[in-house]
Amino acid sequence: MEAAGRRWVGREELEGLCGARLRNAALTGLWTAGELDGLFAPCVAVVGTRAPSDDGRRRARRLAEELAGAGVCVVSGLALGIDGAAHEGALAAGAPTIAVLGGGHDHVFPPRHRELAARIAAGGGAVVSPFAPENVPQPWQFLARNAVIATLADAVVVVEAAARSGALNTAGHAADLGLPVLAFPGDVERPKAAGCNALIRDGATLVRDAADVLAELPSLAPMVRTCRASPQADDAPPVRRVLAALAEGARDAAVLADSIALAPAELSAVLGELEAAGRIVHGADGYVLAR
Repeated sequence: MEAAGRRWVGREELEGLCGARLRNAALTGLWTAGELDGLFAPCVAVVGTRAPSDDGRRRARRLAEELAGAGVCVVSGLALGIDGAAHEGALAAGAPTIAVLGGGHDHVFPPRHRELAARIAAGGGAVVSPFAPENVPQPWQFLARNAVIATLADAVVVVEAAARSGALNTAGHAADLGLPVLAFPGDVERPKAAGCNALIRDGATLVRDAADVLAELPSLAPMVRTCRASPQADDAPPVRRVLAALAEGARDAAVLADSIALAPAELSAVLGELEAAGRIVHGADGYVLAR
């Protein structure tokens, strides 16, 4: 990917974006191409096999598109199969998505997803990696990649996976972090469904669609309902950041400027634009989203 678009985002800045998600994680930072504003929203990892059935691929794309349409940021690993379908679904909804690499940005893997990675970065999302840009992907690094996927998420959904699958490794990291793990059930005779069925047997929540995923995240429901109506696909990143912050409650301009690291002049312009459009109002407790 283009070298000019990359930057190192340290732990402190990530905590400002992810909040409590990083509390129990050892992540020190990420190399990033694109915008990380999607991390202000609820984040759900959608993962699965690199060789899915046609039904599994369609299910992943539809799930991601519906979650993105509800204001959720979809996180995945840019791999072939389920991961790629999840990113495509989020992009189809006009929403940012976060892709986590298993190597450096100079060596996007798989190579056939370089164009997808470029579209993610250009579409308001980000392609991130815990490894330096020149790092060549090694097999063990994809396990580290899976840990990052879980760290950035509020929940992990496994769409389709065999008994031995990297997606199950991601689910294991999520369970270690105390995150909800959800899985689509499949025919017990199908090897590609064995991993999901085993997860459900061992306590993962059975999921059929996006509504089931959102129902498992009641603490995020108010933000999801608000985000569903407010952000637009063509909103600039500063607008998205303001709306995401106000989804958590009333804020005055000073608090907003500190919480989203926006210059006062730029913030004032964004607030004026949103207020004039009727998307926010200014009350006794500060700015709030318009109902």
